Amino acid sequence: MKIKEYPRSIIRALYLKSQGLSKLDKLGRQLASANGELQRTPCLVSLTSIPQRLEYIHLTIRSLLCQNDVSARIVLWLNHELRELLPRSLTKLQSERFEIIFKNQFSSHRKLVFSLDEFKQSIIVTCDDDLMYDSTWLSRLVRDHERFPNDIIAHECREISIDARGELLPYQLWPTSIAKDYSSPNLLPVGYGGVLYPPRALHGDVTNQELYMRLAPKADDLWFKAMSFLNGTSVRRSSNPGKKPVPIIGAKGSSLAKTNILQDGNRIQWEAICEHYDLAPDCRGIVDS
Repeated sequence: MKIKEYPRSIIRALYLKSQGLSKLDKLGRQLASANGELQRTPCLVSLTSIPQRLEYIHLTIRSLLCQNDVSARIVLWLNHELRELLPRSLTKLQSERFEIIFKNQFSSHRKLVFSLDEFKQSIIVTCDDDLMYDSTWLSRLVRDHERFPNDIIAHECREISIDARGELLPYQLWPTSIAKDYSSPNLLPVGYGGVLYPPRALHGDVTNQELYMRLAPKADDLWFKAMSFLNGTSVRRSSNPGKKPVPIIGAKGSSLAKTNILQDGNRIQWEAICEHYDLAPDCRGIVDS
């Protein structure tokens, strides 16, 4: 987290902490009503967490509860081992709109795969557990979904890139997409910004735990990208990405960033996926056998 982000993080956290559950619900309804969005397309917000962030994730949930699209249901998937470790700051937020469900898995893929199994016909939006989202975050995704109902919509994307020889470049050289309302086969939705998945958007292998733990055990974004490509589903960067979500001070990072980015684990895992499915590394097609 950058030092310049601290003031914004402190202000946002203090505001969210000051809102009781009834206030959060009322605030969400007021925002939705003011924006004419009370009856927007219903969807499910799905996320997961790790032990190091349990103390802070209530701030993420609070930010989701005061979205101006109050038709959203929020599900937090946690491993059974964490059941006795949940702080009161989190459990007291449970309601008809927010539910904690326990499953025996620690992989980050669970933020989506369990919801795909349990809520097959739902529009599912994933997000991260160490960020606070502004009140329009969800409705901006939903608006674009209503325009492009068959596309995966993401606020943040990278562009999977190859060199002149067709070799996959290191992940750090995959540029961050700056174009808005833009679709391309090589667009990779980046989970922290929020990603909307319409029903039946992903290939049937998406929930195959043996496969994703073998090919991309630490890269759920890459796994979901491959599953969308195999299913013929387009990825689109949203027309209004807005400001980046606000990091939560004290929310410890996981080892994934070090492994996937600094040690180039993302490239290694993407190559494994492409080899298994005979995909061109830039998602421009299937490799000729």
